[in-house]
Amino acid sequence: MKKQISTIVKTALGFCALVAVMHVQSVRAQAPEKMSYQAVIRNAANELVTVQNVGMQVSVLQGSANGSPVYVETHNASTNDNGLVSLELGTGTVVSGVFANINWGAGPFFLKAETDPTGGTNYTITGTSQLISVPYALHAKNGVPSGATQGQVLTFCDGEAVWTDDGECPTPVSPFPQGYVHCNPNNPTQVVDVTNPITGATWMDRNLGANRAATSSTDAESYGSLFQWGRGADGHQSVNRYAGDGVTTSGTTATLSSSDTPGHGNFITISTSSLDWRSPQNDNLWQGINGTNNPCPTGYRIPTEAELNNERLSWVQAPISSTNNSAGAFASPLKLPMAGFRNHTTGLLGSVGSVGYYWSSTVSSTISRVLFFGSSSAFMNTNSRAFGFSVRCIKD
Repeated sequence: MKKQISTIVKTALGFCALVAVMHVQSVRAQAPEKMSYQAVIRNAANELVTVQNVGMQVSVLQGSANGSPVYVETHNASTNDNGLVSLELGTGTVVSGVFANINWGAGPFFLKAETDPTGGTNYTITGTSQLISVPYALHAKNGVPSGATQGQVLTFCDGEAVWTDDGECPTPVSPFPQGYVHCNPNNPTQVVDVTNPITGATWMDRNLGANRAATSSTDAESYGSLFQWGRGADGHQSVNRYAGDGVTTSGTTATLSSSDTPGHGNFITISTSSLDWRSPQNDNLWQGINGTNNPCPTGYRIPTEAELNNERLSWVQAPISSTNNSAGAFASPLKLPMAGFRNHTTGLLGSVGSVGYYWSSTVSSTISRVLFFGSSSAFMNTNSRAFGFSVRCIKD
């Protein structure tokens, strides 16, 4: 099985380009004395050079991108319909050096590729990139390397070389809690950090359920999900934000839950006399990183009231120096958008693009604390736990 490493190779000419992809077969006891190399060839007009003979000279440089070549070979090859040319380094016409004698452990090494799109030796396209993981596969031929055991396979996973028992990359462990229902399974929320230099707190840079960090206060793709306080990501938080987003707004039910996990993905509506989707209430559902229904990724949790309020207070301090309202919320490192809310009695959306509500983990009697901001003000408030509000996770 082959694992792929990609590098973008800049060129000497402004519009000419090589996009190189290198492969190395998984290594067991004996490594092959060659490396597979592919490049997409473009001419000076940035047009693909398709179905055409090209001349190439490939050099392995030691020490730096301007280092001395320890091996040089040439190839005559043909591009395919997509401008792709494929070579096996170590099998070309040798200009200097011995490929099998390269001491890959004495790096760093760089690969310099020169191309003549007309098939000759007038090389007008030049690119150099560092070999990071590939040489180590060949270096491993000298025996069982450090960090590996006999019979293991050197495998390239997400750009890193790791030793595995079967040559297969391990299944990535999701950072989200087990059973997490992503509103858009084809585009789950990415976990990207952002730190406020004033408070020193590190947060996710986007709301849970959002496609991206906000580009404006009214960026629909940054609004994300709307959670009822204390519920996990069971699907109730799903909200269709714009045409074509592939997300369906969850259904509703008026039946309160008697447990921490309702067992369905419906948004639970309440009567005016009730304050919670759960009966009896449980104040401990979102408390800390190990909270029963903490919907945040591993290492994150729902912020406390004090942590949210500290962020609000930082909006009017240098270097943010903005206003205590929705403009300040977006000017802050967190770039909080005005995602609106979901009504606790009807399940309908309200004030989308006009106000922002963000849950804290802090409870206040039978209700919970929330950060509110609009065009004229921002403050901490209390609301029924059955409301659907935004969630921004803080790093523990």
